[in-house]
Amino acid sequence: MARPPSAVRLGLSRAVIETRMFFRERDAVIFTFAFPIIMLVLFGSIFGDDLEGTGLNVSQVYVAGLIGVAAMTGFQNLGISIAVERDDGALKRLAGTPLPRTAYFVGKAFNTLFVSFCQVVLLLAIGTALFGLELPSESSRWATFAWVFVLGVLSSSLLGVAISSLPRSAKSAAAVIAMPFVVLQFISGVFIPIAMLPSWLVNISSVFPLKWMCQGFRSVFLGDAGATLELAKSYELDRVALILGAWVIGGLVLCLMTFRWKSRRDG
Repeated sequence: MARPPSAVRLGLSRAVIETRMFFRERDAVIFTFAFPIIMLVLFGSIFGDDLEGTGLNVSQVYVAGLIGVAAMTGFQNLGISIAVERDDGALKRLAGTPLPRTAYFVGKAFNTLFVSFCQVVLLLAIGTALFGLELPSESSRWATFAWVFVLGVLSSSLLGVAISSLPRSAKSAAAVIAMPFVVLQFISGVFIPIAMLPSWLVNISSVFPLKWMCQGFRSVFLGDAGATLELAKSYELDRVALILGAWVIGGLVLCLMTFRWKSRRDG
C-alpha cells in the first residue's frame, strides 16, 4: 500500500487552498493590504521631519514600525477567520475529515507567512520610492530581518489562533480582536516614537511581541543611527530574540489550552 502523504505535505496543500480562499475575499484583501499602506502614506507625508543628529526622518521610522504591523497581521486575520469558521461549522466539519488536524494549522501558518511577506515587500517599495528609505547592504542585517520576521509572524499567529476562541460569535469577532490590535500599534512605537510614550504604557507594550518586532525591524532598516531613538540607546536584539521566542512557546501553550473545534452552541 502507498504511504499516506505527511502532515507537512498536506499542510502545504492546505496553504494553497487557504491562500486562494483569502484572495477571493476581496474586501478582506483590500483592507489587509491597504491599511498599512494608507497609514504609511498619511503619517509619512504629515510627519516627515528630519530627526536631528540621526540623518533619518520620521517617515522612515514609520516604515520600520508598519513592517512590524504587517508581520503581526496574522493575529487579526487568524483570530477573525478562525472564529468565523468555528461559528459557521466549518471547523467542526473539517475535524471530521481524514485531514490531520496539524495540516490545518500548517496551512494557516504558511498562508500567514506569505500574506505578511507580500505586505512587507509593498511597504519597502513605497518606503524606498517615496520616503528615502535605504535598504541594508549587509547580509547580517537581512539575517536579522529573517529571524525577527519568522519569530514575529509565528508568535502573533499563535496568539491569533488562541484569541479566536474569545469572541462569542462570528459577528463580534472583528470588534473583539481588532481593538487590542489597534491599541497595541499606538503603544508599541509604530505611530508614536517609543521614547515619547509614558513609561507605564511602555511597560505594558513590552509584555507583547509587537513592540519587540518593531524594535528588531528598526535595527535592520534604520541602522546604528536609529539606535539613539531607543530607550536603551540600543536595539537589544538579544532581548528581542528571547521575548519573541518566549511568545512562540507561550502562544503554542495558549492554543493548546483554549482552541476549540466546535462553537459554544455545539457544546
